[in-house]
Amino acid sequence: MNQSREISSSQQGLHEHLDTIVLKHMAHAFQKPVQPHNQQAFDDFLHAKQQLGLEGMLLDSCCGTGLSSYQLARANPDKLVVGIDQSQSRLTREAEHLQNLPTNCLLLRANCEDFWRLCVEHGITFDKHSILYPNPYPKAKHLQRRWHGHAAFPLLKALAPAIEVRSNWLIYIEEFAAAWYLLTGQKGTAAQIQPAKALTLFEKKYAASGQALWGFSNGPFYALD
Repeated sequence: MNQSREISSSQQGLHEHLDTIVLKHMAHAFQKPVQPHNQQAFDDFLHAKQQLGLEGMLLDSCCGTGLSSYQLARANPDKLVVGIDQSQSRLTREAEHLQNLPTNCLLLRANCEDFWRLCVEHGITFDKHSILYPNPYPKAKHLQRRWHGHAAFPLLKALAPAIEVRSNWLIYIEEFAAAWYLLTGQKGTAAQIQPAKALTLFEKKYAASGQALWGFSNGPFYALD
């Protein structure tokens, strides 16, 4: 497996404008028009949800090739696990887990912000929401490309009562924890994690490179046997 470079950034602590950006987005509803393919993905989700009839649901945003969704579905057979990613090529790669998806695992090509908003507008909530190893956008000028700096961030409060975020960049986790506190009043836990089994391909790659892994959660962290 190829070694992965550690994240390099001139930013050495929480972004100086983090609070200002988060509070601004909290004061203004996210209103970007929903793209047709995201509406179709949401409709497909509603159909699958009705067909399966499972009460519990887990949302796995930025799921990449869907390995994390696959593993969460196997570990939680009583729940519908929904993995979403904006890349069709990642979701259709020739990977073993994609050829053997459990019936309770649904992978959808969709932009997170549109899917999140449609769920919130329809009053749909998940038991837990995970965002595992998103692009950290380490340049300080790209704060608003990080999920906690994005205009859609306030939607996360209504999307699920429990959330877990993982990254190989500690600052990303510390910023997310600070933003989550501003949004919800919940402190949660930001800590180094040492998973016994990798949830994602990125997690496996980073661990193999000797990099520290970090996570934020307002409840127990996912643990796979």
